[in-house]
Amino acid sequence: MIRTFLICLPLTLICTLPLSAEDPCVSGVPTGKRPGPYSFLVATGPQRGQQTCYICEQHEGNKPAAVVFARTLSDPLAKVLSKLEAAGGDKKDSGYKVWMTQLTASADLDALAKWAQKQGLKTTPIGAFEDADGPPSYKLNKDADVTILLFTKQKVVANFAFRAGELNDKAIDEVLKAVPQLFEKK
Repeated sequence: MIRTFLICLPLTLICTLPLSAEDPCVSGVPTGKRPGPYSFLVATGPQRGQQTCYICEQHEGNKPAAVVFARTLSDPLAKVLSKLEAAGGDKKDSGYKVWMTQLTASADLDALAKWAQKQGLKTTPIGAFEDADGPPSYKLNKDADVTILLFTKQKVVANFAFRAGELNDKAIDEVLKAVPQLFEKK
């Protein structure tokens, strides 16, 4: 009886421990740090087919930006891009810019452009970084399907990372709540 009790006790303790939610995904340049330059191949807009560094452009003049890194294309991804773009609609004079960089081994600019057009993304540049790991200095987590960095004055003010399937309406709302930080006078 004592032997059975000692065997069952650890099993009972294990079964009664609360199940913890999966740890949040962490990816990209941490809050307070400077995002480094990187070039990617643009698939949409006037710079189509060109290697471009929007980080470099935004750092000149300390302009605010939202950069989205994505491994897969999805409707929620298009939704967050559209909402990020709209969030700065009345802040045009700030130089606010949103763009999306797909992380992929090989860029398919035509497919990216078609996806952007189908999703109704007219002014947000969409492109590809031809390395599935992303720019090395960004340290993007392989588990992160989408990483969103909001930065201004050359510093990240908010960082969001989502595994596949985690980017939903609630998550998008959390991202949008952070956008006003980009326009605060400090």
